[in-house]
Amino acid sequence: MAVVEQHEYTPASAPPVPVQPVPAPPPARRSPIVVELAVVAVLGWIYDWLQNLAPLRRQLALRHGQAILSFEMSLGLSPERSMDHWLAGHHVLAYISSDFYDNAIFVVTFCFVAWTWWRRPDIYRPLRNTLVLANLIGFTVFWAYPVAPPRMLPGFIDVVEKVGGFGSWHNELIKHADQLAAMPSMHLAWAVWCSFAAWRLARRGWRRVLAGTFALAYPLTTTLVVLATGNHYLLDVLAGTGCTVLSALAADAWARNRQGASRRHRLRHSPSPATLVTSKSPSFR
Repeated sequence: MAVVEQHEYTPASAPPVPVQPVPAPPPARRSPIVVELAVVAVLGWIYDWLQNLAPLRRQLALRHGQAILSFEMSLGLSPERSMDHWLAGHHVLAYISSDFYDNAIFVVTFCFVAWTWWRRPDIYRPLRNTLVLANLIGFTVFWAYPVAPPRMLPGFIDVVEKVGGFGSWHNELIKHADQLAAMPSMHLAWAVWCSFAAWRLARRGWRRVLAGTFALAYPLTTTLVVLATGNHYLLDVLAGTGCTVLSALAADAWARNRQGASRRHRLRHSPSPATLVTSKSPSFR
């Protein structure tokens, strides 16, 4: 009698399905210089338009300034007058503070803007958007709630006008500045923005230490200068800082949303890897 040999059926194991990789984002490119200049031009036009309204709202701005000062005094937080009189009695320090007030806001900010645009386009756009949004918030408050600085109120000394400043452009800067734009302090808004930029530019090691030191020292110095020269109230300083912090949060949220949308777009339109699974006939043993 013939014995029939039985064969055990073993299904062939399927090969692993390759995981589709997410394509890397394209390298960041610099924003066109024409776009950046157009943004500056628009912001300058808005500021100039607000400045033209100043003569019509002088009395209202003075009342608002006095109201802010009275509110601070009711809280026991009104260091402006004592700092202003102290600085006015120290000519050399007042002269240095006057030059710092006139020039640092433009020179330091421009250096960070130019450097990030040229060397770090990967972080430039969120930083640029933060600065633009902070200015737009400030302009909105300038329009809705004009505030005269302390130096225009009785009992204060206009230190910047009294001691002057280095260079022939000093008086021109004062002439073309909006005199009724104390709230919020854009000096502080821009200083805090520079701190954010410095921290993001520094990646590791001693650069981070240097950036952290600058991030604390520059806004603090700016605060002391704008208060002691009679150009801002303490509430202006807090409001200017808040403008930039809120703008940074909004700009970062927008950037993350854009990055997520871009990632989904690349994943959706990238070619799928070959996932051919070869069918094997049953093997017998």
